[in-house]
Amino acid sequence: MSTSAGVTAPTAVAPDPDAARSGSRALFAVCAATLLVLVNYTAPVAVLPQTARSLGAGLTTQTWLINAITLGLAATLLVAGSLGDDFGRRRIFRAGLALLAVSTVGAAVAPDSGTFVAARVVQGAASAAILAAGLGLLGHAFRTHHGRSHATARWASMLGAGIAVGPLASAVLTALGSWRWLYLVLAVLSAVLAVFGGRLLAESRAERTARVDVTGVLTLGAGLALLLVAVTAGRTGWVRPAVLIPLVLGVLLVAAFVAVEARGRAPMLDLALFRRPDFRTATLGAFLTGLAALGPSTVLPTLVQRLIGVSALCAAGLAFLWAGASFVVSNQMRHLGARVAPTRQLALGFLLTAAGYLAMLGYADAHSWVRTVPGLLISGAGSGLLNAALARMAVTSVPADRVAMGSGANNTARYVGSALGVAASITAASSLLPAGQTGGFSAHGADAVLLLGAVVALLGTAATVGRPRAAAPVPAAG
Repeated sequence: MSTSAGVTAPTAVAPDPDAARSGSRALFAVCAATLLVLVNYTAPVAVLPQTARSLGAGLTTQTWLINAITLGLAATLLVAGSLGDDFGRRRIFRAGLALLAVSTVGAAVAPDSGTFVAARVVQGAASAAILAAGLGLLGHAFRTHHGRSHATARWASMLGAGIAVGPLASAVLTALGSWRWLYLVLAVLSAVLAVFGGRLLAESRAERTARVDVTGVLTLGAGLALLLVAVTAGRTGWVRPAVLIPLVLGVLLVAAFVAVEARGRAPMLDLALFRRPDFRTATLGAFLTGLAALGPSTVLPTLVQRLIGVSALCAAGLAFLWAGASFVVSNQMRHLGARVAPTRQLALGFLLTAAGYLAMLGYADAHSWVRTVPGLLISGAGSGLLNAALARMAVTSVPADRVAMGSGANNTARYVGSALGVAASITAASSLLPAGQTGGFSAHGADAVLLLGAVVALLGTAATVGRPRAAAPVPAAG
């Protein structure tokens, strides 16, 4: 079979016991590391008020307490994937775990918000290496459609599990002693996995000359940082120099990044991949997933605490419901994924996300956290479908020697969307204030966050359903 999109797929090969054992070891190591990354990623979500008080952070700085790690992720995921393909995915994976251990200690002992934000940016870069190289390792270890569907569904379920465990563990340890304790635990676990987990992995890399795209890294990283600065500052008015200048500069730098990648001899993102319909769909789907699913859900525990007055542990429990539903659905897709087209999973995932958000409307006005439960379960199930579909498409929509680049591009789009979604959600929640109120959040703002997420999710459904049909994939050579 052939395809005009040039999409390659894994071959159907006879079972190999040694390959199966190697794949199982790789799956364990990569899933364990991914779980650590997401627990760390969501650690501040349920204890943001306590963390902010400890570090002396105002409302604008609180956005960076959450978004700093996302910036580090979004700015370095592509280069992490490219470095994994060039220098060895196992090597980059282990380096990421070591850097995560060191930077997490920095977050644990941070004396002020500036130090904490800097440590979280470095955590994001470390997490980028783990996620991009890890998914690339799975793409190399599993070569059949069924194997990749199973492995990527397991990997995606770790995203939900980490989001479920992170806020809950952080809230429990904060209640027992300090929000800093979780970071110390995570640092130890990251160091242990860096030492011992790497022994479970086989090295793999692309057959090409290794190069580092320094110009691409600088233009993308600076451009994304400036865009986040603009969106974060927008909550106090959009037509201001403090918003317009970083916005324009950020757009220009992102455009410069595209130009650099188009002309570079060894780009960290091969723009020719966008000629593939599945790659375009996966990348757009990942961006909208971050914007619609991750952004509002990350801010929700803080809004429930501030507007309803529940404890950090209760807010973490609500996050657990959403992420738990995501974990269960993603995990089940390892049985069904091979029989259900990933684009159908995407469309249904976006639809469930929108339905869940709409079901939560009015919870803050009614002063009832119980009103959020059905919507959290529905939107969490939608997130699980999105995670499973995107993980699968990230490795099947690119050539075999570009799997880390494919995962890097997919996760970059996801976390760029998430960073913008968090900033936009906090901006919306803090903008619609009653007359006379000058700070904090409002019930109308909470509804605006949900409506914003629902609209973006519905756009995701429309974009996925309306995509051009790609022909059947062609088996990869070897």
